[in-house]
Amino acid sequence: MGQGYGMLGFIVIVILYATVGVMAAAGTFLVTQKILGPKAEQIFFGGFLVMIAAFYLAFLAYFGVATAWRTEGVAVLLFTVVGLVGARLPMILIVGYPLHGLWDLLHELQQHGAYSAFDSGQITTVPLAYGVFCAVYDLSISAYAYTRRDAWSAAWSGQVR
Repeated sequence: MGQGYGMLGFIVIVILYATVGVMAAAGTFLVTQKILGPKAEQIFFGGFLVMIAAFYLAFLAYFGVATAWRTEGVAVLLFTVVGLVGARLPMILIVGYPLHGLWDLLHELQQHGAYSAFDSGQITTVPLAYGVFCAVYDLSISAYAYTRRDAWSAAWSGQVR
């Protein structure tokens, strides 16, 4: 098969993963809002940002990209700080999730040779279209956090919403 078929296949995979990202985010919103109060929901999203950032360490170990430990470790540390602070300040989550989405896309672009700001091996490999899925998920979470910011802030100030 020619290169055109490969590109068409990749586009279909990207659309599918983006759709799954939106659906996963919608499921996350429905579940967290139903079972958690506003304060606990915000804490959840702060902690979840830490967990999804740390996922890159699992990819690093799985794909054996030992040269990426420093870069990925610093990124995980930064997103851990953002997640912990965001567990209390909604605007940090609103900004932090899209930044993580950008980090996801950089991995995807680097993997396909479209972005080379990092030397080979400085960031880890990701599964095909994972960066697209995660970036869409992260942007959706950010938009949701924006809609919930008043309820979260009110919960911390003791006002009932």
